[in-house]
Formats: sequence, C-alpha cells, structure tokens
Amino acid sequence: MSLLHFHFVLLLLFCITFSAISFQQHEEITTTMEQFSGYSIHEPPHSSQFISLSLDAHALHNQFDELSEFSDSPHPSVTRVLYTDKDVLARRYVQNLMEVAGLSVREDAIGNIFGRWDGLEPELAAVATGSHIDAIPYSGKYDGVVGVLGAIEAINALKRSGFKPRRSLEVILFTSEEPTRFGIGCLGSRLLSGSENLASALKTTTDSQNVSFLDAARSAGYAKDVDDLSSVFLKKGAYSAFVELHIEQGPILEDEGISIGIVTAIAAPASIKVEFEGNGGHAGAVLMPNRNDAGLAAAELSLAVEKHVLESGSNDTVGTVGILELHPGAINSIPSKSHIEIDTRDIDEERRNRVIEKIHQSAIKITKTRGVKLSEFSIINQDPPALSSEAVIKAVETATRELNLTSKLMISRAYHDSLFMARLSPTGMIFIPCYKGYSHKPEEFASSEDVANGVKVLASTLAKLSLQ
Repeated sequence: MSLLHFHFVLLLLFCITFSAISFQQHEEITTTMEQFSGYSIHEPPHSSQFISLSLDAHALHNQFDELSEFSDSPHPSVTRVLYTDKDVLARRYVQNLMEVAGLSVREDAIGNIFGRWDGLEPELAAVATGSHIDAIPYSGKYDGVVGVLGAIEAINALKRSGFKPRRSLEVILFTSEEPTRFGIGCLGSRLLSGSENLASALKTTTDSQNVSFLDAARSAGYAKDVDDLSSVFLKKGAYSAFVELHIEQGPILEDEGISIGIVTAIAAPASIKVEFEGNGGHAGAVLMPNRNDAGLAAAELSLAVEKHVLESGSNDTVGTVGILELHPGAINSIPSKSHIEIDTRDIDEERRNRVIEKIHQSAIKITKTRGVKLSEFSIINQDPPALSSEAVIKAVETATRELNLTSKLMISRAYHDSLFMARLSPTGMIFIPCYKGYSHKPEEFASSEDVANGVKVLASTLAKLSLQ
C-alpha cells in the first residue's frame, strides 16, 4: 500500500468516526432538550412521506350491518328518525365505537357527538370529519353512515400506522341531517354554524304529532333544563379544516369507472311553499268554463317550475315539485285548495334566485288566468351554496394520487352537513361510487372496495391536514 493510499484510508476512518460521534452527540443533545422542555422537537412521523394504511374492512362491513339493525322498518330498508328509540340506540352504538378507538367523547345540547384524538399540539384548531346516521323512512344503510363509521376506521388506520397528528383529529356525528321529523335539514350542523334564527325557532317547533322539538330532545337525553340552544354554536375557525366522506348518491363515478369524486362545490336548496284557493264543486255539475280549479292551478305551476329551470341554461339548476296536495281530495270533487312544495337548487345562488322569482311571477299570472287566489307563496329556506377549500381539494387530490386511485372533480347536487361546516372552516368532500347512483332507498349500496378506497383517502387527507 502506498503512503498516499494509507493516509487516505486513515482520513476516511476519521471522518466516519467523527460523523458517528457527532450524530450520537446530536441525538443526546436532542433527547436532553426534549426531556427538559417536555416537547418533542423531532419532526412528526410521516410528515413528508406516504403513510402505509391498514384497514379492518371486515370489521367495518359488520359495523354497517349492525348499525342498520337499529331501524323502525324491516331489513333491508332502514328507518331511523331523530330522537326515536332506534336513533338513540344507534347513537350509543357509534359512541361506543369512538371510545373503543381511544377517542375522548362529548355531546352537545342537541346531540351532536364529537370524538377527539388529541394531537401533538392540542392547542391548535383541530381537523374535523364526520357525517350523519339518521335515515329517512325506508332508505338504505350507507347514506351518511359511510362518513361516520368510515371516519372512525380512518382514525384507527392512522393509529395502526404509527402516525402522530400535529393538530387534533375530531369525528363528528351530526344530529338530523335529514328533515324527516321537524322539516329542518342539517339541523345539527346548521346550529353549529351559529344560526340564531334556528336556535330561536326550535323553542316552538313541533313535529306532525305536535311533539315539540325540546320535548323530543329531552326524551332522548338532551337539552336537559335548557331552552337556549346557543350553547351549541361554534366560533368561526373552531376547526382548521373539515372533510366529509359520502356516497355520491348519483351514477357518475360508477358509470365512468372512477374511484374517487373530489367535490368542488355544494349546491344549496331553496324550499318554496305555495297555496292556491279556488271554488270547489261537484265534478259533474259545474261546467268547465265556470270552474276556478285550484288543482289545475297547482299543476300549471308545476310545469312552470320545469320550464323556468330549463330556461336557466345550466345543468346545475334543478327544480322539483315534491309535494302536491289537493282539498278535499275526492275523485268527484273539484279541488277548492291546493298545496305544493318546491325544491330548487344550484351552485350559483343568483341564478337559483332568478328562477325562484320567475316561479313567483308565474304563480301570480296563474291566479289571473284561472280565477284563483294565491293564498301563500313563501320561501322556507334559501341557503347559499358552498365552495370547497382549495387547500382541502389539494390534500384530497394528493392522497388519491399517492394511493394510485382515479379521481374526478365534481359538484354535489345533494346538500350535506359540509354546506354549513363551510361557514366555520375550510371544507371539502370525498365521494365514492354507489350502485346505479341509488340513494334514499333500500337498494342503496357501496362495495367494500369502494368504501375502503374512500376511507384510505380520508385517512391520508386528515393526516396531511393535521400536519399543516
């Protein structure tokens, strides 16, 4: 060995030894600082790398089946109405799953349920996810439930991976997303968003059986000795982000063979009640030229709804006459009164409101041509649409790409609790395919593979958002 070569080897050995000593000293200093301060100064695990997620798909499938048993209608349909016995049992079932997952659980005055996994910096605004478990009569077992049970399993998967969130992660079970009992959609999230009008209205709201909202809530163990529901309100910024996992409730993803829908906007509904009054009479005795038929007035307005929606020029504008009632409701009697309820939706609030105004003008015109009275034209709610946060969309897109799943940017034509959570924090939604787009019926179905894909995307998205 030459002298030059020998010196080179000695130098190399010295550098390796020095590096090892320096690394050891650095680790000793870091450990001492952590022990002294009580805080970790290591970068959280997986902060910039793909997280390997392991799901218990079998357990999740069983949970869907078990939860569906809490129903007031026979299998395979699900009926779970706000504050009924079956609703209360289903809530306890989910709360137990949260506790088994190691989440700290709390409930507010109307039964919104929160399960929190504390992060490394719990003083920061948390990242939230969740949905609802109430179900309209004779519906399916996936609507809303995917976003609750899937969220709990997403937390479990992150824990199995060894991930440690910086921001706390919180799962929310929202009270009464469906308007089944008290006619108020997204009741829980709407109240969380700070609706003072709703908090006031709920003091006197009753259901079809004349049971008050407060009495129903108390029968379920909520609103104990409390009439003021403003305690439910959350401040804007209470969460740094909110993400909701949901079945599409439409056929697009399945038809196009796409795994994940990334929601960019949520269309918001406006609900209209209309009543006409005419002159009744015997169906055979009153001649056609002499009639003031309230039923035909309602029928004509129904066709006008379709006309004005189509004239909007956008596929995103929709209108539906979902209720049409005639009085006295006898085959041989000319209707003297008619009652119709109209649902109009769009992601463009101004365009939707223009349609509403045209419907109103048509109703007025019909009174003149048919000799009837417009006794009511009222807008029950007129919520603005919501746009998804660019930061949340980006996090979902990145998670989907890392999981090698196909995705599509799309809007939600159904409204969800996310519509109101967007008033509190940056918000986004993740859609998964459902069989033929079926929803709100017993045939509603999402495959285990599609559910697993959605849960993995949700888990990865929550991890990314928690580290921001």
